[in-house]
Amino acid sequence: MKIQVKSDHYINNYDEKVRFCSYWHQIHEILHLNSSEVLEIGQGNGFVSSYLKKKNVNIVTLDIDKELNPSFVGEVQNMPFEDNSYETVACYEVLEHIPYDQAILGFSEIARVAKKNVVISMPDSTQVCRIHFHIPKIIEIKKIIRLPRIKKRFLEFDGQHYWEIGKVNYPLNRIVNDIQKYGLTLIKTYRVYEHPYHRFFVFQKKSL
Repeated sequence: MKIQVKSDHYINNYDEKVRFCSYWHQIHEILHLNSSEVLEIGQGNGFVSSYLKKKNVNIVTLDIDKELNPSFVGEVQNMPFEDNSYETVACYEVLEHIPYDQAILGFSEIARVAKKNVVISMPDSTQVCRIHFHIPKIIEIKKIIRLPRIKKRFLEFDGQHYWEIGKVNYPLNRIVNDIQKYGLTLIKTYRVYEHPYHRFFVFQKKSL
C-alpha cells in the first residue's frame, strides 16, 4: 500500500466544515457502542482519536505513514494483531484508497481483528438531493433523496481513489455483501446529511 499524500495534507485545506460533520459521526458511533477497546485504521490528522482519548476511550491507531505517529505502522490488508484483538474496529475513508481486490482483503482483516463491532465510512458518489424543512418548536425534517441516474459513470483513478460506491461495478449491495461474507451483520448504514459523499456502516460480529 502506497502513501498517497504527505503528512501535511491533513493540515493544509483538508478540514473543511463538512469534514467536521463527518468527524462528529465517527465519534458518535464509537461513543454509542461504548467500547472498551477501539482500533482506528487510518488516523489522518488524529482529531478523532485525540478527542476520544479525552472521553476516556481506550483507542489505538494504525496507519501506513509513520510520520503521522500512529500507535502501529501497518496496512489494513495485513494487520499485526491477533484475532478478536479489539472490541470495535473503525476504518474511515481508507478502503477506497486501495484497489478493490485489496479492499476485500481489508474487509476480511477488519472482521478478523474485531471482537464485536465494526464501523466503516466510504465515499458514496450516488447523486442525491437534500431536503430540510424546519418550523421551530413544531417540526424538523431532514431527508436525503437519491436521484435517478440515466448513465452510470466509471471512476478514473485520481491518484487517491480507486473505487467509490455508486460508480460502475461498485453498487451499494455489492459492497455490503462482500463485507458480510466475513462474519459481519449490517446493523445500519446512512449518509451524512451535511456531507452525503460519506456513507457510514455499522456491523456486528455474527457470533454475538
